[in-house]
Amino acid sequence: MSNADISTDPQDQGTLFIVATPIGNLDDISQRAIKTLSDVDLIAAEDTRHTAKLLSHLGLSKRTFALHDHNEKQKAQQVLTWLQQGQNVALVSDAGTPLISDPGYALVSLCREQGAQVTPIPGACAAIAALSCSGLPTDQFQFIGFAPAKSKARQSFFSDAYNSGMTSIVYESTHRIMASLEDLSAALGEQAQVVLAKELTKSFETFFSGTVTELQQFLQQDPARQKGEIVLMLPGKPNKASAVSEEALRLIALLEEHMPLKQACGVAADYLGQKKNALYKAVIAQKQ
Repeated sequence: MSNADISTDPQDQGTLFIVATPIGNLDDISQRAIKTLSDVDLIAAEDTRHTAKLLSHLGLSKRTFALHDHNEKQKAQQVLTWLQQGQNVALVSDAGTPLISDPGYALVSLCREQGAQVTPIPGACAAIAALSCSGLPTDQFQFIGFAPAKSKARQSFFSDAYNSGMTSIVYESTHRIMASLEDLSAALGEQAQVVLAKELTKSFETFFSGTVTELQQFLQQDPARQKGEIVLMLPGKPNKASAVSEEALRLIALLEEHMPLKQACGVAADYLGQKKNALYKAVIAQKQ
């Protein structure tokens, strides 16, 4: 292919659309995502077989090609060439928002370096969906991907997450969840607070909030509970500046007998003229 075949005018070049797809319930796909998938020339899919099922559900017949961890760097240049030729390309992962612990970084990075247009089509993301229902502080949080495979590295991983001072969101696989909880307990103690979310938006969607030990018992009671797409979340270590008075803690303890903890912190914050999130973090820390 000669240089004459590649457009240098941005108006003549195509766009790479980063399209979020449902994480479970297919009704969660947006109208804009459907229109984009319908209009583009090509769809780059993490697994073409998985994406074929979604396209069939939407009544679309599109040309797809695989772009995954093992071929992304090689495919990225080809995608860039297509964009330069004026074709529009959509990138999708198997579920949720591409690049969030899914392929796409090398492609988007190359496109940005070369001045190609990259546009998000926002939608579902397991990390954000889980956090929004976790009951943990959301004023500051970090998504730190999958926990390491080896025990010692996992313990350091969880210690660093806690010491960050903010809520941490972690993805974990079915076959490693119990080992991860063992390392979480070793790193932060058996009474460390944790929230598990799994199978989000699906029929067996589950949330569990409690200590590491309680979560381990919950999962051991029924091995089926260990299966599925898993998100782990843990609160961060509170800063000294966020310490609150004994009066506030006593008030929250009394209120918690009649309402959920987060609501109790809200009432106490209004009464005492303090910040709700600071009170909530202090109580969570005290329970650990």
